[in-house]
Amino acid sequence: MNKKLLSLLFLATPFFTFAQEKGLDQQIDEAFGSATGWFVDIIFYQIPFSDTVSIYWVLFPLILGALYFTFYFNFINFKGFVTSINIVRGKYDEVEGNGKKGVEVSDSVSTTAEGDNPDTIKVEGHQGEVTHFQALTAALSATVGLGNIAGVAIAVSIGGAGATFWMIVAGFLGMASKFVECTLGVKYRDIEADGTVYGGPMYYLTKGLKNKTLGKILAALFAVFVIGGSFGGGNMFQVNQAFQLVENITTPVGGVSFLHGKGWLFGLVMAILVGIVIIGGIKKIAKVTDKIVPFMVAIYVAASLFVIFSNYNMIGDAFAQIFNGAFSPEGVAGGAVGVLVQGFRRAAFSNEAGIGSASIAHSAVNTKYAASEGLVALLEPFIDTVVVCTMTALVLIITGNVTAENASLNDAQAILLTSGAFESAISWFPYVLTIAVVLFAFSSMISWSYYGFQGWAYLFGRSKRMEYAYKVIFCVFVVIGAAASLGSVIGFSDAMVFAMMVPNMIGLVLLAPKVKEELKKYKDAIKASKA
Repeated sequence: MNKKLLSLLFLATPFFTFAQEKGLDQQIDEAFGSATGWFVDIIFYQIPFSDTVSIYWVLFPLILGALYFTFYFNFINFKGFVTSINIVRGKYDEVEGNGKKGVEVSDSVSTTAEGDNPDTIKVEGHQGEVTHFQALTAALSATVGLGNIAGVAIAVSIGGAGATFWMIVAGFLGMASKFVECTLGVKYRDIEADGTVYGGPMYYLTKGLKNKTLGKILAALFAVFVIGGSFGGGNMFQVNQAFQLVENITTPVGGVSFLHGKGWLFGLVMAILVGIVIIGGIKKIAKVTDKIVPFMVAIYVAASLFVIFSNYNMIGDAFAQIFNGAFSPEGVAGGAVGVLVQGFRRAAFSNEAGIGSASIAHSAVNTKYAASEGLVALLEPFIDTVVVCTMTALVLIITGNVTAENASLNDAQAILLTSGAFESAISWFPYVLTIAVVLFAFSSMISWSYYGFQGWAYLFGRSKRMEYAYKVIFCVFVVIGAAASLGSVIGFSDAMVFAMMVPNMIGLVLLAPKVKEELKKYKDAIKASKA
């Protein structure tokens, strides 16, 4: 372990000086933008609806897909909620057979003469690596993040209080999409002889689709996009914005922070911490996230509730603003553009459903019923969007931070706006929020490293050499991200995150009948256990 960390430090050293050369950084950023601008323009092409409202085309497959799954699965996002809670609580652990009955083999994949699945023939007996709760927190750690803080501030600034209503709608609809993709992630995963799990869209696109050529093409595209997204939006942006807030909180009035110009140092510390965790794989990641995520969400929600109930006389008015503004042109624009776009574009989108990334983490769960994990996964958009993002919005509305003057905020400024909103009620909370943002960024980076590695392993193989090559590169990008000028780089990487939706959504729609079969199988198992 020490040798690996030393090699990481050695490889990262040449980038420290580079990262501090701001002029060179900006030149490279501009050159990168010129080379990749065409891709960003395609992914983020806006369809004009009026003189003032334009919607990104990628929102339509996400929203329409979520609506389709909501109706196709008979409102599973609502009817399956209690079952989801019970699964996480362990109420149906007996249905799982306590890990003694072997892998649940997909019946849609070709089998051997003995009726066995060639992908799992040598590994039966292994069921997964982590618990339902750990899989949930590992995936939540990638979605609960800066989008809940900065993205929401931008949304309500652009669209007013009414944007909050559309956040809630997006969250509820996204629960159905998340259920579908995470069920497929478990159903078509690969499990190595040592129990290591490889799953996600790459595998259910390859194995599940009848047209194998189409499946392989879509899977390869997704793998490329998820690697790019992990280096950029899931890594460099996270550490860059965390450093911005740390630098701000350590800046004396009228002075300069002692960290000014030392982003590389902050990045180096984060890279070492990230490296220690990700070298351990999903089990180590899950052990970290199942402690960090509940802790940081609890702190953030508690502070939000304190601000809200400290101004309890304004709660009624805040909800009135939300509902009255929900169907105004500004409200629709703020909900769609501010939330659905800003959240996803910042790698911590409050409703990551339909993108496919979360199914990678959920694939590692210890279960033999794929639909059980799909039901657990639908809790994510509820926790992240319906609860956490709504709390942020209410704080901003109650403290009077929903103004047109803030509509042009960038992400760093939006974080400071949210920090200021909390400070108006809790003078010392910006310090706590800074710690929370660093934890948000850290947990997002370690989870996205796992997502990116799964795409990397799909393309380049599962050898230890390939694994450490990816992880060292990922840690080097942590250092660069903390110090670099990232405008065009982040635009490109965020476009790759959005692009993940295209191959994934095609697969989700085509494989929805298989998910319905898995849901019936699991429901029948629950009924049988009660008999």
